[in-house]
Amino acid sequence: MFGDMMGMMGKLKETQQKVEDTKKRLDTVLVDENSHDNKLKVTLTANRTIKSIDIDESLLNDKEELEDYLILTLNKAIAKATQVNESELAAVAKEGMPNIPGMDLFK
Repeated sequence: MFGDMMGMMGKLKETQQKVEDTKKRLDTVLVDENSHDNKLKVTLTANRTIKSIDIDESLLNDKEELEDYLILTLNKAIAKATQVNESELAAVAKEGMPNIPGMDLFK
C-alpha cells in the first residue's frame, strides 16, 4: 500500500509539472478575434494576455462606438482563450490523475 501511495505521489508531481509546462506553452498559443465588420481585431494568448489590438481609423472618431467595439470583441476573445486554456489544462490533468477507487463517480 505504501508503494502505491508513493507511486501516486510521483504521478501527481509529474502531472503538476506537465500542467506548469502547459501553462507556459499556452503563453505562445494566440487567439484572434474580430469585430463583426472587421473594424477591430484583438489577439490574446490562451492565458488571456492581450498581445495586440488593431483599430480601424473610422472607429477613432467616436469614443463610445470604439468602447463598445472593444468591450464586445475583447469579451469574445477572452471567452475563446478561456475555452482553449481550460480544455488544454483539463486534458493534461485528466491524463495524469492516478487511478483512485471511487473517483470515477465524479465525472
